[in-house]
Amino acid sequence: MDKSVIVIGGGIAGIEVSNQLSDLGYKVVLIEKSDKIGGKLLEWDRLFPTFRKADEVVQRLTRKIKQLPVTIETLSEITSVVKENGLFSVVTNQNKNLNADALVVTTGFELFNARRKEEYGYGIYDNVITSADLETKFKTEKQLTNPLGKVPKRIAFVHCVGSRDEKVGNHYCSKVCCATGVKQAIELQEQLPNVEIYCFYMDLRMYGEGFEELYRKAQEKHNVQFIRGRVSEVSETIDHSIQLKAEDTLSGRPLKMSVDLLVLLAGIEPGKGSVSVKNMLNLGKMESGFLEPADVHFARNISSVKGVFMAGTCICPMSVNDTLENARSAAFEVHHFFQNQG
Repeated sequence: MDKSVIVIGGGIAGIEVSNQLSDLGYKVVLIEKSDKIGGKLLEWDRLFPTFRKADEVVQRLTRKIKQLPVTIETLSEITSVVKENGLFSVVTNQNKNLNADALVVTTGFELFNARRKEEYGYGIYDNVITSADLETKFKTEKQLTNPLGKVPKRIAFVHCVGSRDEKVGNHYCSKVCCATGVKQAIELQEQLPNVEIYCFYMDLRMYGEGFEELYRKAQEKHNVQFIRGRVSEVSETIDHSIQLKAEDTLSGRPLKMSVDLLVLLAGIEPGKGSVSVKNMLNLGKMESGFLEPADVHFARNISSVKGVFMAGTCICPMSVNDTLENARSAAFEVHHFFQNQG
């Protein structure tokens, strides 16, 4: 076919959209700001609920795209977009001029900066890390230790860091944090059989296939302790362990404990690339800041601008499974758009 598409963002949504559109016969250019495609999944170790290696998913997607006539532009960002006579003219920071009949925005998300929640001590105390930091440890360390090199005997997780939080302006649920915390707690207990693990949560939202079973496994097999209540105060002791105060809202009792490692389950926020593209194309945005679809029920992958589509976590928080399915849906919408033109 003589129709061409530019896909903006080389994470797993962008790769899958590109793969599907190329399979359908369209000319595809994939633009990625970093030096490689794969997005944030490149930094992840294992995926819930099956503990599959994240690298396997990335390799499967990239293996296919390398076999297709997809042009991949890495280290590239869009600096301007002009739409004229139904054709999009795109200029990149590499001074390349690209034309396309349609655009697909797959600019992904940013992890919430846990430093904004100063009360938890991230960036202040050595033994406070985020779930992303822990995932890096799983990927790079054979023997897991805390940042000071000590094998932890007691670990606590704090859920909803940067999500469902009036103070930081994020009222929405980031959707993947609960399952991430449960997965990571199981991995920690498997690596460190004698470790005590506590999860402090507001509400556990285990919404996906196999997620509730994962939660039960964490309790029944791995003895992970789930405490309903917010952590209110975090401080560092003289030996650099972390002392936290919380309330068990189910029993109505205050709690105070020391842990060797505190893990903050950071939420998902709209990606910086999404903001930039939104402004260039005059796209709508939701109250949450994510890109606004034409219709949340019937046109989730279609924007308010004709010929501009979107997929993945630029729309809202999604798991890996949901992101890939959403990317395939976006490719179908582009195909349908071109078919109706013909």
